[in-house]
Amino acid sequence: MVNKADIFKAVQERILVLDGAMGTMLQAYKFEEEDYHHESIPESGENYKGNNELLNISHPEAVHEIHRKYLEAGADILETNTFNGNSISQADYGLEKEEIVYKLNFEAAKLARKAADEFSTAERPRFVAGSMGPTNQTASLSPDVSNPGFRKVNFDQLVAAYKTQAEALIDGGVDALLVETIFDTLNAKAALFAIEEVNEAKGTNIPVMVSGTITDASGRTLSGQTLGAFYNSMKHGNILSFGLNCAMGAEQLTPYIEELSNMASIFTSAHPNAGLPNELGEYDQSARQMAELIESFLQKGFVNIIGGCCGTRPDHVKAIAEVAAKYPPRKVPEYKPVTRFSGLELLEVTKDTNFVNIGERTNVAGSKKFARLIREEKYDEALDVARNQVDGGAQVIDVCMDDAMLDDEKAMVNFLNLIASEPDISRVPIMIDSSRWNVIEAGLKCVQGKSIVNSISLKEGEEDMIKKAKTIKKYGAAAVVMLFDEQGQADVFKRKIEIAERSYKTLTEKAGFPPEDIIFDPNVLAIGTGIEEHNGYAVDFIKTCT
Repeated sequence: MVNKADIFKAVQERILVLDGAMGTMLQAYKFEEEDYHHESIPESGENYKGNNELLNISHPEAVHEIHRKYLEAGADILETNTFNGNSISQADYGLEKEEIVYKLNFEAAKLARKAADEFSTAERPRFVAGSMGPTNQTASLSPDVSNPGFRKVNFDQLVAAYKTQAEALIDGGVDALLVETIFDTLNAKAALFAIEEVNEAKGTNIPVMVSGTITDASGRTLSGQTLGAFYNSMKHGNILSFGLNCAMGAEQLTPYIEELSNMASIFTSAHPNAGLPNELGEYDQSARQMAELIESFLQKGFVNIIGGCCGTRPDHVKAIAEVAAKYPPRKVPEYKPVTRFSGLELLEVTKDTNFVNIGERTNVAGSKKFARLIREEKYDEALDVARNQVDGGAQVIDVCMDDAMLDDEKAMVNFLNLIASEPDISRVPIMIDSSRWNVIEAGLKCVQGKSIVNSISLKEGEEDMIKKAKTIKKYGAAAVVMLFDEQGQADVFKRKIEIAERSYKTLTEKAGFPPEDIIFDPNVLAIGTGIEEHNGYAVDFIKTCT
C-alpha cells in the first residue's frame, strides 16, 4: 500500500488526475436484476437493480475492470464504488444494516486498492479516494412544505451513517476520503464530524477531499449557500483539497472554479460533468471537447486535482490527463488568518471592519416579546422578530432559549430549523447562546453555516475548556470566550488580561483552536452603583478592549 503521506507530496508536484464516472461505465454492462443479488447479501424483498454498490460483491470483476481502465487512461486517483454506500441511501433497498453497509464499502475499497497497487510505481504512485456521497436526504431543509421545521434526517443519524462508511473505507485501504457532490453543507459537516471521530478512534489521520456542487447560475448550493459561505463552513478538519463537481459541465463551472481558486488556501479540485445532459438525460460532450474546455482553467492555474463526473469515461480521462501533464499545479496562496463566519452568505471581519451588529432580540433574556412568543410556541411571529433584526442591520443574530419555563433544547432546535427555511434570515451567521452545553451542541447540529458559540470559559478549568473547544472545532464553529476562571469573573484590568492570555494559550496551544475563531468578551460590569470598588469598571473594560 502507498504511504498515506505520499498523496500530499504528489499533489504538490503535479496536477493529479481523478477518474471518471463509475455509474456511466457500469451501465454499459447492462446488468439485470439477478446480477445485483449475491448469496452473502440477505434478501430484503426489495428490487436491487440500480444499487451499484452491490456490484462490489456480486460482480467485483466488473468494478475492478473499470478501475483498471481509468488507470490505463492516466488516472492518479481512483474513487471507490461507494457513492451511495451509506445506511440512509441503502435503506431504499432494505439494506441499511450496519454489517451490510460495512461490507459494501470494505469490498469496494479493497477492489480499488488492488487496482491502484497494480499500477503504482515508486515514480508514480496511484491513490484511492473513498467516495462518500451526500445521501438522498437533507438535514437543512424540510421535505414537507407545510412543515418547514420538520427534518427527515438529523445530524446524529448522518454521523452514524458516515462513521460506518468511513470506518469500512479506511479498513479497506483508502488514501483519502472524498466527501463529494455536496448539496447541503450540514450533511457534509456531519461527514467531517464522523471522519474525525473515526480517525480519533483508530489513531489514523486519513485526509479528506471536499467537493460541493453548484446547482444553478446563482452560484449557490441547493441549500442556498454562496461558494464563499460554503468554503468557510467546511474548511475545518484534515482537508486535503476543496473543489466542485457535478451539476455542470466544465464551461459552466469555470467561473466558480476561478472564484474558489482565488479564495482557497488549500489544494483545489474539479471534476465536472461531460457537458450538460441532453433531453434524454445523456451526455454528448466528447473527450476532446471536454479536455479543451478544462485546459482553459489549467492554463490559468485554477486547480491541483482534475477529473470527470457524470457522463465521463476512460477516453475523457485520457484526454484530460494529456492536457494536465502540460501544466504545473496551482500554487496554493499563503494562509492569512481572517475572522470569517457564515450563514447562507459570508461575513468577514477584519481590522478595518466597523462595529459588527449582533441582534439580541432573539434572545429570551433580551426581549420580553420574543420570550413570550417562544413560550406560547408562536414560532411564525418569533421568526418575524429575527427577520426584523436582520432587516434592521444585524450582521449576526444571537439565539438564546435559557428560560426556566422552556424546554430550552427543544426550543433551540425548533427555532434554528425554522430559521433555516427563511433565506432572508439565515443569510446571516447564527450565534448559539446558552449556559447549558447540551443546548449549544443541539444548536450546532442544526446550522449549516459557520456559527458562533456563546460561550466557553475557564470557569470549570482548563480540561473542560479544551474539551469543549475541540468539540466546537469539530462542528466548524467559532467561540466567544468569557473572561472567567476557577476563581470567578474578571473584574479589574489585571485579572481580565491574565485570564485572556491564559485562555488564548489554552485554546491555541492545547486545543488547536484557530486564533481567528476566538472572540473575547471582557465582561461589561455595572457602573455608577455607588460602591467605590466599582468606580473603575468602565475604564478597565475600555482598557481591556483596546
